[in-house]
Amino acid sequence: MKAPAFSYARPRQLAEVLSLLDRHRDEARLLAGGQTLLATLNMRLSEPALLIDLQGLAELRALQVSGNVLRIGAMVTHSAIEASPDVARHAPLLALAAPHIAHRAIRNLGTFCGSIAYGDPAAEWPACLLALDGTVVARSVNGERRIAARDFYTGLYTTALQPNEMIVACEIPLAAPHQRFVFDELSRRHGDYAVVGLAAGAQVQDGVLRQVRLAWLGTGSMPQRSLATEQALEGRTVDEAVIAQAQQTLRQELQVEGDLTHAPATKQHLAGVMLKRALRALTQQPALQA
Repeated sequence: MKAPAFSYARPRQLAEVLSLLDRHRDEARLLAGGQTLLATLNMRLSEPALLIDLQGLAELRALQVSGNVLRIGAMVTHSAIEASPDVARHAPLLALAAPHIAHRAIRNLGTFCGSIAYGDPAAEWPACLLALDGTVVARSVNGERRIAARDFYTGLYTTALQPNEMIVACEIPLAAPHQRFVFDELSRRHGDYAVVGLAAGAQVQDGVLRQVRLAWLGTGSMPQRSLATEQALEGRTVDEAVIAQAQQTLRQELQVEGDLTHAPATKQHLAGVMLKRALRALTQQPALQA
């Protein structure tokens, strides 16, 4: 199929983008990497009156440490994250997750913030942002606001962004000493969307877990944190009894939805297996050094 007719703009300044968004709102779509948007245009799942191309905005390509956060600009690609020494040092969960994203050609063009904005529940970056207690930096003609990852997703492909807002960056707290991270997902083939995936992190000292974070992809209509399971693991030393208790808590709290090929019970079982693997990995790998 072919995309419907639309007007096209390629601004050179962020202020121009914000002005166009404010004028056209729901009738406008932002084009970053285009790996999702172009497909939805061709299938006529999206029919904007105006397409705003962000490729001319060099200011949105920055990937840098800024104070106590790693700031990822709206035009930073998956491949740039995968190759970044700063990401490997300060946000290693992202480095672990990046190779799971689609294929190299897509990672070369697709953007981190584009994935965050689209909010696919089976995508890697939304779950990682949630596990890392990240922040979405949104801007409009009215100014800038910061939205915590836990408040950003409101439903299937829906977010807290207003029609005249765009994501200009995401901010990730720098990894602390003794933090460890695990990313795992199961897909039918490499590059496919995850059937179930887990982005996990914790501080581990003397075998004791602190500040446990468990964020799931592919389990529901949006990325999910399993807060009760995190609390059940807080201050615990991992052994078979603790793992079994955590799996039981996860079964009770995780709201799992099936898909075309996997029933909810299957996904629930897979989530329990991934939790067990993640807890073992967190306690066996070396911690980050100060």
